[in-house]
Amino acid sequence: MSKSSALSLLHRSIRKWFGVSGVLLFGIVPRLYAQSEAIPEKTVEHQAQFWTSVNSTVRLSDRWGFVADLHIRRNDFVRDPSFYFARLGAAYWIRPKSYFAAGYAHMWLASAAMEPGEFVFADENRIYQQFQWSSSLPALGQTSLLQRFRNEQRWLEKYSGGLPTGDIRFTNRFRYLMSFSIPVFKSAAAPRLMIADEVLLHTGAEVVYNPFDQNRLSLGIQQRLGRQWSFDLAYMYVYQQKFSGYEYDANHTLRFFFYYTPDLRTLKKGTEKTDQEQHSGDE
Repeated sequence: MSKSSALSLLHRSIRKWFGVSGVLLFGIVPRLYAQSEAIPEKTVEHQAQFWTSVNSTVRLSDRWGFVADLHIRRNDFVRDPSFYFARLGAAYWIRPKSYFAAGYAHMWLASAAMEPGEFVFADENRIYQQFQWSSSLPALGQTSLLQRFRNEQRWLEKYSGGLPTGDIRFTNRFRYLMSFSIPVFKSAAAPRLMIADEVLLHTGAEVVYNPFDQNRLSLGIQQRLGRQWSFDLAYMYVYQQKFSGYEYDANHTLRFFFYYTPDLRTLKKGTEKTDQEQHSGDE
């Protein structure tokens, strides 16, 4: 079997497996959510947030490249810190619009300190693996669909009363993202409508009442700023269940993400580089 045939077979097998996994994932989420709803004295805290980031996907060759993200999220819109986040990973393309990535990430998560208005930052170390692919939907015109499965192993430093406890919480988190990019205008330079949803589940010794971690629903626009730069501006509704099982956060978030997608490949004479699609790099 040739190398190209093997890669093609691997690509079809992965997409088939992820398709089945996606169906199973959306099948079990309602059950997990129903179980959490049965816990008495449910409370929901609403808050406004601002989230901005720069997300890079860099092609170095036909197969290899890297991804890198920097994120800042604020609570009470922009007044208080929520987290700072950095991620770096190696990427391997099996098709022009399908690639694996794996790497390391670090989060500085804000926690209220002893003094009112002051904050301390808990460290979270994370390694991750993901598979992402994009496809067009001919039945919906020039609409494109981005899908991503990501698995994260997370070690979070625990704080209590503004002081470190010395304990580490480990969770293994599974994420599935679907993001639609829909043309609204005839001009390719005009903004496109973006609709996205991501489901996050996790497991671990302390994950007893909340195997459902959170859901992120986004609605906004995507806009290119040239061949290498683009951004999306959206409203994101984040519904998150805490470890207690009965406490929830409902975050109304203004999301302003920038994307940098340079193609540094050296191509054969007469071959032109194609624009890379905008990629989602949520924390």
